Amino acid sequence: MTGTRPAAMPTGAAHVDALVEALTVCGPALTQTTQHWGRELADRLSRGHRMLVAGNGGSAAQAQHLTAELVGRYRDDRPPLSAIALHAETSTLTAVLNDYGAEEVFARQVTAHGRPGDVLVLMSTSGRSPNVLCAAQAGRAAGLTVWAMTGRRPNPLAAVAHETLAVDGPSTATVQEVHLVALHLVCAALDVALDVCPETLVAATRRGIR
Repeated sequence: MTGTRPAAMPTGAAHVDALVEALTVCGPALTQTTQHWGRELADRLSRGHRMLVAGNGGSAAQAQHLTAELVGRYRDDRPPLSAIALHAETSTLTAVLNDYGAEEVFARQVTAHGRPGDVLVLMSTSGRSPNVLCAAQAGRAAGLTVWAMTGRRPNPLAAVAHETLAVDGPSTATVQEVHLVALHLVCAALDVALDVCPETLVAATRRGIR
């Protein structure tokens, strides 16, 4: 994991309590934002635009999870959608790191691959990672729509992004766990918007009915 860590990390029941509280506090914003993002991605990706995603450490794993759900599938079968996890391009990543420095590892890829109308999703629990911030600035300069998943506000990434889902959690782990819920909700909303999965089936799944 990456990000600013508190002095005491919640464990056991306290960890679960912290997660429940974070989900409760950000619930309305979580639902509203993920529904909007899912519908927007359905529209853009189905018209040939792409999604670029990046993060560091645990957030990199979350970012790659999101691209896998879109290139593969979330629940039901559908055509693959264009989504690229920038940190997974290892040769490019290390070449840019070696030649241009750590802050440019994502930004240079955004400039290379991004086109107006594309979406750039950046994940950072602290919202302060220099390479993620540079990517956000490169995305805006290239005409991409920049979305951020971060920890609590205020943070620099939230200030740069067009839209932000900020999670007020007590630890990096809790924030990342809410981000995982968020990316699944985005995928569910996207599938509903594409008529891949009716809303009634999504609701049934939420109640544990298959």
